[in-house]
Amino acid sequence: MSEINATHAGAASADPSSRYYVTEHHPENGTLLGFWIYLMSDCLIFACLFATYAVLGRNYAGGPSGAEIFDLPLVALNTAFLLFSSITYGFAMLAAQKKNLGSTQLWLGITGILGACFLGLELYEFSHLIHEGFGPWRSGFLTAFFSLVGTHGLHVTFGIVWLVTLMFQLGKHGINGANYRRLACLSMFWHFLDVIWIGVFTYVYLMGVLP
Repeated sequence: MSEINATHAGAASADPSSRYYVTEHHPENGTLLGFWIYLMSDCLIFACLFATYAVLGRNYAGGPSGAEIFDLPLVALNTAFLLFSSITYGFAMLAAQKKNLGSTQLWLGITGILGACFLGLELYEFSHLIHEGFGPWRSGFLTAFFSLVGTHGLHVTFGIVWLVTLMFQLGKHGINGANYRRLACLSMFWHFLDVIWIGVFTYVYLMGVLP
């Protein structure tokens, strides 16, 4: 009996029509679901930083307040860079939906440049404050400020590295299924950073200049 079963099993495995070939290893929407879970964990990180700033934001320790050190026109320009980069990334996604590789690469490049401009102004702000003696060690307010804004800046830096890497992948493999998933995940990440920055700009900078 066992020999008959073994024979039938061997015949079935020898028949190519009985084999199942896996061509797609990703479950439908599995990557996007996992990335949403990651973004929720990032939300917790920024929630803790905002809460820390809420507690320490008025602890000046005899040092300067936000009204004395914040340059709102500069910060508004920086905000415009990041918000416009979100719009250009939207244009890149529209081009990717149409399978237009050249246009996708162009809009991704513009997005990266705007993100780099945002980082450049943020680094200038940090270096200027430290040069004036207002580093994160000066007071609880400045510790919370540098921690919150600096963590957001690190996220933007990682986003730009991811964007450049994705541009190389698109140039090599085109807009295939895997690269489109990566574009969609980076899109969520980039827009998430915009939302966080709007909170930073409103709560830290605009409310920080109030008496």
